[in-house]
Amino acid sequence: MLTAHAWTLLVTLAGALVALIVLINSRLRFHPFVALMLVSVAVAAVAGESAEEIVESVEKGAGGILGEVGLVLAFGAMLGRLLASSGATDRIARAIVGRAGERRLPWYMAGAAFVIGVPMFFEIGLIVLLPLIFSVAQRLRNSGELKGSPYVLLATPAIAALATLHGMVPPHPGPLIAVEGLHASLGTTILVGLVCAIPTVIVAGPLYARWIAPRLAVDPDPELVAQFTGDRAPTGAGAGAGSEGGGSGGGSVPIGWALLAVLVPAALMLLRTLAEVALAEDGTARHVLDFLGEPVIAMFAGFLFALFALAYRRGTSAEQTRGALTDSIKSVAGILFIMAGGGVFNQVLEDSGIGKAIESAATGAHLNLIVLGWLLALALSFTTGSATVGIVAATGMIAPMAQHADGVHAALLVVAVGAGSIGLNYVNHAGFWLVKESFGMTMGQATKSHTTIQTLVSVCGLVMTLLLSAFV
Repeated sequence: MLTAHAWTLLVTLAGALVALIVLINSRLRFHPFVALMLVSVAVAAVAGESAEEIVESVEKGAGGILGEVGLVLAFGAMLGRLLASSGATDRIARAIVGRAGERRLPWYMAGAAFVIGVPMFFEIGLIVLLPLIFSVAQRLRNSGELKGSPYVLLATPAIAALATLHGMVPPHPGPLIAVEGLHASLGTTILVGLVCAIPTVIVAGPLYARWIAPRLAVDPDPELVAQFTGDRAPTGAGAGAGSEGGGSGGGSVPIGWALLAVLVPAALMLLRTLAEVALAEDGTARHVLDFLGEPVIAMFAGFLFALFALAYRRGTSAEQTRGALTDSIKSVAGILFIMAGGGVFNQVLEDSGIGKAIESAATGAHLNLIVLGWLLALALSFTTGSATVGIVAATGMIAPMAQHADGVHAALLVVAVGAGSIGLNYVNHAGFWLVKESFGMTMGQATKSHTTIQTLVSVCGLVMTLLLSAFV
């Protein structure tokens, strides 16, 4: 039974969410970080926190998130830039799709995006894949063997794979935030996320691509296609991805080095999980693997490997490498601040007692925790235009209810929240406009392709977590 004070806290939370949506989406167009900070301070004040307690909540919330996830995000961004500028991602993608026939191309493209999506954010991964998508689509169009748009046929599985990994599998920042907030095992979450991700990518990728491609007449701007497929390499995040050699400096990157650079961080984190199961706690090997499997250390190790294998080893100048790494940090600065604002919001929910009120309300309503987490992340992501806001805010609201969840169930909850943050990706999301403008789509075409793909990923992710929860 909810007390009057608990109802007051829940009404405060509802008002905070409405204020957050209005500040971000109205004509004011507040940056999500500013909106989160403003709403968090207001909620803490209304909930009765003193000035000193509010300051403590702000510092603890922002510092905790940036300390736990911020460094991982920074190293991930630098690793992604090294992979792109060296041509490593291009080598991986072309190796995967190089021998595919027309009917198998969507499956191979999904595989390429799946591998590349391990260390890269959705937008960066898509930009890196655009040269491959455009060049292969041109060959398909010229062959005259395909009905419908070859661009949609190839873009759909790429979008599905990148979105799935971005939302459901660590070490991406969203799932990593949920892992920390819900006290889930990182290795278990990676394994559960991959199990849920594979069928999700199949349904939302190659299968949906076969259905939607004949129904959309999409033809990108010829000048943009020429930029990504001609002799002149594109600039920006995808620089170096348009040619086999990629980037400046030495020759092309061997495919083995490229794959190792992508997989080092995930492999170290998975080894830590295996060590927790198979090795004694006081053994030297266990301590070493525990250390190397920490997210920040694993990403740092992956970055150092890529730095020497993909940059210095190929003869790329130190000045060029330093410039590329500086640019990569700039590109994720906004995400870092949004994460900090989300950490403040979560801390305020905990310190003010709102989290406990949510727990009491959900317990009384007998809501399935996985469904609740998915719905909260979906609603917040859709209304604020930020998957990061959706996942960090939803994590803060359901964390009090997940305190007693065991390893696998906590991991399933992380994946469900991440899946919810992906769905209904529409006009207030940057990814929507990137896809729309890159492929020259109308609003309707972008909705039938990008928005529908992301929502299919979200729903399939929820279905997979519910199915797995029934057997564990």
